[in-house]
Amino acid sequence: MGKKIKKKAEPPPKDVFDPLTIESKNVATVVLMLNSPEEDILAKACEAIYKFALKGEENKSTLLELGAVETLTKLLTHEDKIVRRNATMIIGILVSNNDVKKLLRELDVMNSVIAQLAPEEEVVIHEFASLCLANMSAEYTSKVQILEHGGLKPLIRLLSSPDPDVKKNSIECVYNLVQDFQCRAMLQELNAIPSILELLKSEYPVIQLLALKTLDVITNDKGSRAMLRDNQGMDHLIKILETKEYNDLHIEALSVLGNCLEDMDTTMIQQTGILKKLLAFAENSTVPDIQKNAAKAITKAAYDPQNRKLFHEQEVEKCLVALLGSESDGTKIAASQAVSAMCENSGSKDFFNHQGIPQLVQLLKSDNEEVKEAAALALANLTTCNLSNANAAAEADGIGPLINLLSSKRDGAIANAATVLTNMATQVALRETIQNHDITHALIGPLRSANTVVQSKAALTIAATACDVEARTELRNSGALEPLVELLRSKNDEVRRHASWAAMVCASDELTAAELCRFGALDILEEINLSVSRKNKFSEVAYNKLLNYHLPLKYSRTGYLSSGDIISDGFYDYGRINPGTKFPPLKELCLEEANDLRTVLLVNNKSDVSPPASTEDKSSDIAYGQTVSSTSSLRRTSEEKTRKNSARFGSPTEEKSEPTSGRTTALSKSSTKEKGSRLWLIKLALAALWFEGIMEEHGMKLG
Repeated sequence: MGKKIKKKAEPPPKDVFDPLTIESKNVATVVLMLNSPEEDILAKACEAIYKFALKGEENKSTLLELGAVETLTKLLTHEDKIVRRNATMIIGILVSNNDVKKLLRELDVMNSVIAQLAPEEEVVIHEFASLCLANMSAEYTSKVQILEHGGLKPLIRLLSSPDPDVKKNSIECVYNLVQDFQCRAMLQELNAIPSILELLKSEYPVIQLLALKTLDVITNDKGSRAMLRDNQGMDHLIKILETKEYNDLHIEALSVLGNCLEDMDTTMIQQTGILKKLLAFAENSTVPDIQKNAAKAITKAAYDPQNRKLFHEQEVEKCLVALLGSESDGTKIAASQAVSAMCENSGSKDFFNHQGIPQLVQLLKSDNEEVKEAAALALANLTTCNLSNANAAAEADGIGPLINLLSSKRDGAIANAATVLTNMATQVALRETIQNHDITHALIGPLRSANTVVQSKAALTIAATACDVEARTELRNSGALEPLVELLRSKNDEVRRHASWAAMVCASDELTAAELCRFGALDILEEINLSVSRKNKFSEVAYNKLLNYHLPLKYSRTGYLSSGDIISDGFYDYGRINPGTKFPPLKELCLEEANDLRTVLLVNNKSDVSPPASTEDKSSDIAYGQTVSSTSSLRRTSEEKTRKNSARFGSPTEEKSEPTSGRTTALSKSSTKEKGSRLWLIKLALAALWFEGIMEEHGMKLG
């Protein structure tokens, strides 16, 4: 055999780079490797960065500063599956950092992330892509982006994933998304409820809890409640409530159940025995949140008359009274709301007269504003059309706390307190007690509130309490009339109606009526009554009552005075004016020059006043025409007022003589005789005016 000759190895081509193994301990170097065109290097670099990011928040911030996020988002759409998977895993980890989250929104990567939810992708990619979306969906802008890019549908599909992490991330993202009403509507269209109900059977409590929280939100919509019942959702909920091992889920399950009871068929409620279960939880549980949600469920179920009847038969009132004494503010609020709902049942209303009202009055003194508001609402419903309950609230010393509540920062609390006080004020004895607590000053703030409900309730309370002279005097002195008159301008029908009602009550005495007119109530009411849509029966009565204290205007508006309208000094006949026309006061008329328009007649009761100096003759000439005075059927006023009118308007019944130095003026016999004839003419003129008014009142005219 010949000797073997060893062949020499062929040298590598000159244009091929020799393999190089690099070991880097600097993260910045690895970040630079993310720009490599080699898939193997990209995959290994991503793997190293993933491990680095898992170590803590500081490392995530470091990667952000090195610009790794921008490069990684580009790798989400890489052709190589391993590179794409590793990049998705890093993004899923980094997104828990708020700064990274903000940058991702700016880079608009939502479409790329949602694309990773495709059915053909690996479960690992589904896990971290859904984790990314779950973190980002906590903010409104990201919610909008997810919905706009069609992210909801693949998320619902992933609720049925075999991987529990994918389920957890997907349901968490869905829970965040359904906080928006638009998303809840889309959820019904996508028939997501069956998939969510299946999650209640999960062996992982966190998944069950997220599913219940999601159901709690979406069952606020009627359509979702119907879908849940159609898919045997009530059976799932009842099973959870009956299982002691699911104690940590009972709070959320009761909340969902309460939503479903809002429009659930009474027959179904009886068949399932839900009401008894709710009472059992409310009475026996020591967990405040469970008691609270049980009370909330009772409240929603009690909106239905048949359910209220069933609850009353089960003596739910005793349970609610016990819950009012809970140490938890949340439970107190829920129990008070349940009492409010049960008040629609007359039997329950009577029960709370003996038990419940004292506890509610005590809650009015709570440091928690929401507790006080809920207690006031319950008292408002209890005392409406129920004098016995109104007395019980007063006997429990509720008037003081209720008036204090009028200065609350919560509009609901103010409105509820005002309602209770209005209900109490229907009884004279209670009204006097309320007035003694300085109700008028307490109502000034609510009258000036920007909330229309508060304005309406405050005005109604004024109408209920200003029924006597002392109360109206207090209204004038406190400055409450001005904000009340301003409410007459309100665009809200109820506010305007109640303000008109209050003005009608306040116009029961001359001083208060004059004050209302001074603030412009008469003009505002006239404007209201000219509008078909704005006027109401109270505005019309209030306007007429105010006119009774402004007879010159009444005569000019209506053309007549009734037998009870007694004119006094200062009454003047300006002539008929059309509705909406401004009625000029005496001062304004006095300043007008003499003209050929209709004569203005002035009634001046005094005729024994010394005539003014001759320099005043000019004012008599330019006043406003003929003036008349009478001594019959007129009320006399003070000498000072008469003298002022005589000097200003120059009554022709007072003869003027030439002034002489050092001497007093006197009336001549002829002047006295002329005066007597003028008085006769005045009586005749007044009789003619009265007769003309009577004729017009009966629809007749003089020929």
